[in-house]
Amino acid sequence: MFISSQNSKHEAFKDFTLVMPAVAVGNVGQLAVDLLVSTLNMSRVGYFHTDCLIPMAGNNPYATCKEDAEEVHTPAEVYTATELKLAVLQIRAPIIQTKSKRFRQQLVSWIKASGFSRTVVLSSSHAYQRDDKQLQGTPLRYLATPSLLKGSADALKELGWREMERVAAFPGLTDTDSEPRLYIPGGGITKGLYTDSCAVDLPLAVLLLFCSEGDNIPDAFALVARLNDWLHLLDNQSQDLQGKWKMPSSWSLLFGSGIPPALF
Repeated sequence: MFISSQNSKHEAFKDFTLVMPAVAVGNVGQLAVDLLVSTLNMSRVGYFHTDCLIPMAGNNPYATCKEDAEEVHTPAEVYTATELKLAVLQIRAPIIQTKSKRFRQQLVSWIKASGFSRTVVLSSSHAYQRDDKQLQGTPLRYLATPSLLKGSADALKELGWREMERVAAFPGLTDTDSEPRLYIPGGGITKGLYTDSCAVDLPLAVLLLFCSEGDNIPDAFALVARLNDWLHLLDNQSQDLQGKWKMPSSWSLLFGSGIPPALF
């Protein structure tokens, strides 16, 4: 359930594009959304209230001064850039495993009721579980529901992106009766949300990278750059486009604090 901020006059998202992450391997989607919110100076307009996420609270991850840092933030918050007709739902906590299906249902219901023109899910998948075809070329893949393809098929074709391949349920076997399936290991709710969206005719796209756990900041930059190629959020003519993305203050502690001097 979306709860609007008291100081927010933004009540409707009709014709807005929604960008949201899947809690997936390397947290690449969440890091990419951090870059969007920080760079575009997006305003918090509310939060997503649900018991499907592990409860948590923390300081403002996008603080620019001491006063901002004292704000309390929650596991799932909504930000907007009205001039771009862009909204993002940032998810900062893991989904409770037994409530994954209910969380997807809540998301789909909210997206449909809000009137978003399209939804883009930023996600990732285990690089080590790729099959032979997926090892070739770029690590970027996409998925699009039939509803989204009605208005964006040409744009996606011009970008030259590769659609996520379907893989054999039992690789190595020659059983022709086994149909290829959509398999996104490490992708969290990505597959389920895509399947649910297809079933209810929701215009949704998934943009994901194959990656490994570790320093996933470069993966986040790569993913948000590919998103920008499609949505044109920043000037694509710049030779230093990566330099235009602003890292939030919270990233200074992405790998914890420094090494204690007492160790030496």
